[in-house]
Amino acid sequence: MAADCWTADRIPDLSGRTFVVTGASSGLGLVTTRALVTRGAHVVLAVRDEEKGRAAATSLAGAHGAGWEVRRLDLADLDSVRDFADRMHASHDRVDVLVNNAGTMATPYVRTPQGHELQFATNHLGHFALTGLLLDLLLAGRDPRVVTVTSVNHRRAQPPSNTARRYSPMGVYNSSKLANAIFGSELHRRLRDVGSPLRSILAHPGYTATNLQFSATTAGWRLLLGRLGNPLLAQPADRGALPQLFAATDPDARSGQLIVPDGPGELRGHPVTGELSPAATDPENGRRLWELSEQATGVRYAALRPSR
Repeated sequence: MAADCWTADRIPDLSGRTFVVTGASSGLGLVTTRALVTRGAHVVLAVRDEEKGRAAATSLAGAHGAGWEVRRLDLADLDSVRDFADRMHASHDRVDVLVNNAGTMATPYVRTPQGHELQFATNHLGHFALTGLLLDLLLAGRDPRVVTVTSVNHRRAQPPSNTARRYSPMGVYNSSKLANAIFGSELHRRLRDVGSPLRSILAHPGYTATNLQFSATTAGWRLLLGRLGNPLLAQPADRGALPQLFAATDPDARSGQLIVPDGPGELRGHPVTGELSPAATDPENGRRLWELSEQATGVRYAALRPSR
């Protein structure tokens, strides 16, 4: 893809298509939802806080699209992920695009209801489970895609592990974003191997001003850095959402690609194709993470197992 200043104005007509966007109540998720609805899509806002989600949805009132619905999804709780998937199956016969956007960043050490570390559970395990549980609906979709949002920081990380180690909030965040990148790459590989039309595409927003830097669980120097750095250095959310919007909607987006901002250091700019780290595309890392994720979530992608 050439650096030709792709913007949301180039999103094609999305009438008749259904999108699920996680973390849709604020930041990149809300910007993504608004752009999709404006172009005619029906969007399921998958949010942890339904009241906040409904409040966010009121801001969509001026978007002349096919509509939206707000549904509760707590990615840190696998029971909530299963409940969301069950309700989607009860009310929808297909999902055309899943945008795995939600995330948490640099939190203190917390365990989820299933005993997993919070950042890894929210950023990766919940999305791994959600994608697998919605896989049949996605395979029934029109031009179906899974868009997983990673970070430029995935290149700084070590592959995730379930081995105990000293907890570093930012180190674990980076590792969880590498897990996103490994997952998107491995999902692409498995879809390709069975000849599936479903595309797995990765995107990252560069350095974008969102509520992620001001999470209630983010503390200390990271909170201060966010408050000082965002106004000076970060691009606005409507620019940061462009890579994932391109991945979710543009006919030229290809399975296995990473879509990034085109500016220096991939920190800001318009969408272009970028390079995943060697760790993200290593098939052995993909196999290991997939097995770890299946064990942690109990979700297995039966449709992607080649017949023997």
